[in-house]
Amino acid sequence: MIWRRIAIQAFLFALVITVMGHIACSRHTEGQATPFPDSNEVAGWIKTGEARTFAASELWSYIDGDAERYVKAGVQSTTTSDYKFQDKFEAVADVYVMTNAEGARTILNSETASESQALQLGDGGRLYSGSLVFCKGKYLVRIVAYKEGTDVQQALLDLGRAIDQRLS
Repeated sequence: MIWRRIAIQAFLFALVITVMGHIACSRHTEGQATPFPDSNEVAGWIKTGEARTFAASELWSYIDGDAERYVKAGVQSTTTSDYKFQDKFEAVADVYVMTNAEGARTILNSETASESQALQLGDGGRLYSGSLVFCKGKYLVRIVAYKEGTDVQQALLDLGRAIDQRLS
């Protein structure tokens, strides 16, 4: 009789610990901030889908032909989200999580400087006529628009600044 009571108490204790662990993990996941602004959080920008994440081993399925460069620099994962700006053009924003800041800087420094301007965003970046790339700590951010022009550059800067503020 006493062994049965001990077994029931042990089972109940294990059940409570399991439930508490599940609740703690759920809260941690829900509390994690996304680097991507919601629709209209940045004037004119609408988020057009759910963010997608690729592990380093799956990166080739997203950026086939260029994934090895990121893997060599220490990419851990890549999260991407699609946007539309005022029904004028679409863009995709990628956040690469690297092992360390050096990996993010390596990718940034491998970008061509021609036809771009250096910018003070995050720890440094480059603005092109249709794209923006910058690093902040272990993060590398790339936003590519499917259009070019000075109005596109300003919109990309606005979205880039919002992502920059969300990265810790």
